[in-house]
Amino acid sequence: MKRKFLGLLLSAAMAVTMATGCGSSSSTGTDSTAAAKSSTNTAATSTAAGSGEAVTLEFAQWWEPELPANALRGLMDQFESENPGIKVKLLSGPYASTKQQVVAGAAAGTMSDVVGLDGAWVSDFVKQGALASLTDLMSKAGYDETQLASQIKLNNATYMIPVINFVYPVFVNKDLMDKAGIKTLPTTRSEFAAAAKKMTNAKSNVYGWILPLSLEAPNGIQNDVMSWAWASGASMMKDGKPDLTNADVKSAIEFVKGVYNDGSVAPGSFTMAEQDKVEEFTNGRIGMMVDSLAHINTIRKGNPNLNFEVTALPAKDGYTGKRGMPYASWGIGVSANSKHQTEAWKLVQFLMSEKVNSQISTIANAFPGNVNSKPDFSGTDKLFATAYDIYKAGYPANEFVGLPVSEQLMRSFDEQLQLLLDGKQSVDDTLKKAQDEWSKNF
Repeated sequence: MKRKFLGLLLSAAMAVTMATGCGSSSSTGTDSTAAAKSSTNTAATSTAAGSGEAVTLEFAQWWEPELPANALRGLMDQFESENPGIKVKLLSGPYASTKQQVVAGAAAGTMSDVVGLDGAWVSDFVKQGALASLTDLMSKAGYDETQLASQIKLNNATYMIPVINFVYPVFVNKDLMDKAGIKTLPTTRSEFAAAAKKMTNAKSNVYGWILPLSLEAPNGIQNDVMSWAWASGASMMKDGKPDLTNADVKSAIEFVKGVYNDGSVAPGSFTMAEQDKVEEFTNGRIGMMVDSLAHINTIRKGNPNLNFEVTALPAKDGYTGKRGMPYASWGIGVSANSKHQTEAWKLVQFLMSEKVNSQISTIANAFPGNVNSKPDFSGTDKLFATAYDIYKAGYPANEFVGLPVSEQLMRSFDEQLQLLLDGKQSVDDTLKKAQDEWSKNF
């Protein structure tokens, strides 16, 4: 190969010498030199291609351990067969260890080419300059982004795409509902409040609703509280800034306070975490809860005889628009320091393609990030199909995704909400104090 390369250089040099010796003009000499350079570059490219070396993408994520054995590796093998010259090395681990690895890589500038992302990490990574703009990569590839169900944007650029979504509908204990004489699943806030009150029997330790507000794990603010605003098309943000004092958010918090004051909420909310909520519902002591669809199998395993349904979050009375549904995602992004961003985008595009996105959502029992994809729930619990219909009728909503220090924002709101529910301050004071705290981070 070296001989070939030197031979091309020698031929090029002879061509230039011959052109000059023949009395050609300077412009002709320049053209010949350019042609020689072009030949040299072509030879170098051919050498690289002929070497058989493939680009290897590192893909760090927590997905592989949570999927059936070899499921993700199988998809990567399919990608490699469709994209000769690109290999994928999976860096897999539990969520917590993956987070540590990705956070460390972002700080050190050694992040993997492709990374699985939680929306709560995105803002900090963008500030560090660790993530590439997917908007730029989509533009260069001529990609039609209208097929994406959602995108996580900062400063008008996309940095994360949710590959699949795990949504949070309302779980309803049908036996408690029937016992209380409730004929239909609640669709409005007033119906929900009335149903929660009817299902409550404090003497039997049975309550209509359960509300986890632990400060150690404050995601109850996201899933169980603010979700009531999103279900009615409302927002807690305006022009990229906190807007907690608006009438729609106030209405949602007043609703939560009303159900709590009715005595319809299980005691112990202030120290209760999500897992406690699931256990109480599984044991048949809770009428309704907002929870991840991912827990259906857990509940079935814990109490095979529990008769329950899932339904959309009730909206405020009179609301007729699309309903937002809280969700958590397996997001994906590309490292800003990757030397193979074009190839990395090809992997993202592969996972977001209609067929592959249907496959991965099916095996994960989740909902697709491509609007044209459709999971096959024929071999799963019927409630997955029910929830999918709810999902299609609304839209995924989680405004904490992409916000700076989102967990701390939840915690500071939680602190003020607990004071409200404890009767120590008004709704207006609660929202104003929470907004003042949030504004310090924007």
